[in-house]
Amino acid sequence: MVIKKKIVLHFPHRQIDQPIVYHLVKDYDLQFNILKASITPEEEGLMVLEVTGKKEQYDLGIKYLEDCGIRIEPLSRDVTRNDAKCVQCGVCVPICPTGALSLDLETRRIDFENSKCIACELCVRICPPRAMEVNF
Repeated sequence: MVIKKKIVLHFPHRQIDQPIVYHLVKDYDLQFNILKASITPEEEGLMVLEVTGKKEQYDLGIKYLEDCGIRIEPLSRDVTRNDAKCVQCGVCVPICPTGALSLDLETRRIDFENSKCIACELCVRICPPRAMEVNF
């Protein structure tokens, strides 16, 4: 079975110069799309990936990353909407490139489907009450 998951990798500073992602392709036959990356020498690195491959190979690749000391989280844990702050203004809907934010025509409320989110942060920048939060 082929799966596709969005994950966040947190690299310790000692690992940022290692070919970690290369091994996901070469050794585990996984495909990846880099959605976001921030890697600075002597600091923790961050990479948001969409990884596709056979479930068995994906599980082995994740184990490899963990064995390398890389902390892995699903992307959905890092992008949230603070419902207490959200005023349902809809400014975020047209800016969202993946449709993760959409208007429910029946209730006239803004829906957030974090499984579609790629953490581009466009909604964070444009949200007037700062209800969209990215916690990397």
